[in-house]
Amino acid sequence: MNIGSIKQNESGIFMGRISTLAVAMTIALKPVHSTNPRAPRYEIHALTPGRTWVQVGALFELTSNNTGEAFLNGRIDDPSLSAPLQVSAFRQDDGSYNIVWQRAQKRRDVTSALAPKGGDDLPPFAADGGEPSGGTPGDDGLGETTAPVEEVA
Repeated sequence: MNIGSIKQNESGIFMGRISTLAVAMTIALKPVHSTNPRAPRYEIHALTPGRTWVQVGALFELTSNNTGEAFLNGRIDDPSLSAPLQVSAFRQDDGSYNIVWQRAQKRRDVTSALAPKGGDDLPPFAADGGEPSGGTPGDDGLGETTAPVEEVA
């Protein structure tokens, strides 16, 4: 969903506005000059009610796997927001960017996907830190060693 746009002003600074039902902010992009290829392309700064600029996020340059087109992707976060805004910026023919909002996707919980179903085939577990029922003291469950053992005289 398109939530705003930014354009380059006479000074060469990208400035614009983001508007949703809960958020209305003026933003500016500050270029990041870094030799690190993983550094963001821009810092996102928002104008406060007191007319000062505060950094609220960053945009990274990515390339679409489907079209090969470059776009900006990042997030805007601030304690006043209930959750970070995941945003992408797509360059238009006139050099401006459309800001598009996207809801963060929940990641699949890998540990629950790997856990055995039903739990019937799990070995016994001693919650008190002692030996599990059926275990023998000193048996760590790793099996016998194949390393040579030196006799101490």
